[in-house]
Amino acid sequence: MRLISYRAAGGHDGLGVATLERWLPAETLLSDGPTTMDELLTGDPDRRAALASAAASGTSRIDSTGSRLETTELLAPVPRPGKVVAIGRNYREHIEEEGADRPTAPLIFAKWPSSVIGHGAEIRWDPDLATQVDYEAELAVVIGRAARRVAESEALDYVLGYTCLNDVSARDIQFGDGQWVRGKSLDTFCPIGPALVTTDEIPDPQRLAISCRVGGAIVQQASTAQMYFGVAAIVSYCSQSFRLEPGDVIATGTPGGVGIFRDPPALLGDGDEVTVEIERIGRLVNVCRFDPARVPA
Repeated sequence: MRLISYRAAGGHDGLGVATLERWLPAETLLSDGPTTMDELLTGDPDRRAALASAAASGTSRIDSTGSRLETTELLAPVPRPGKVVAIGRNYREHIEEEGADRPTAPLIFAKWPSSVIGHGAEIRWDPDLATQVDYEAELAVVIGRAARRVAESEALDYVLGYTCLNDVSARDIQFGDGQWVRGKSLDTFCPIGPALVTTDEIPDPQRLAISCRVGGAIVQQASTAQMYFGVAAIVSYCSQSFRLEPGDVIATGTPGGVGIFRDPPALLGDGDEVTVEIERIGRLVNVCRFDPARVPA
């Protein structure tokens, strides 16, 4: 099942069921089903299963009568995650380009949920605040039910699905602070989308091609098989320390090829279009814009 969150009438968010090109509101397929992603995550699991059944039987209806995704204002699939947990240095080539040591366990940091935006929204920053803004293509995991101290062998049972994430990073802030949260949490620095693909369609998250383009140029290209710590290990590890809630998002790390470690560095600027693409999920596209601070007169 492919799920989207979209901007509905009145500015509210709605829940849609999508194919690759079209979608319908979830309530069109299931009249008493969830109408927002929050309702799906916190509601009756039987209603979630019923929506999945309705989506499976409604594919032809979506394709024939649904709205086009390209003309829809998409939000992040989970518009208001409680937590955005991120994993650093989880691909060999990224560690090598950074000159860092391989972590002996998943390296956890956080991105503030206020940084989350959707497919098609602009990545914006004040060029006087940050001058070294970078891309990071990542597979994102969306938690489907509360997880605390779960075994690695059972961890994927707690996952609702997967989506694309761009861990946008202000390197000058990140390295200047000596820790990563502020430089990775500026407003708009966590694009997520375009859709959440449930685990029944991606039974093995460690067999997905992942790439990033800036403009038309491929800057990152890898496979999730190259992660040091796979999704199950990450979910289990996090759950030993803190409770993962439905709708929490985990960013699983980025491959090599980020801009800051290129020679010379190749960082993002005004007008750059960034595309994160993951096999079986889709393309997350965002354009960068400078957003100078307005100083009161």
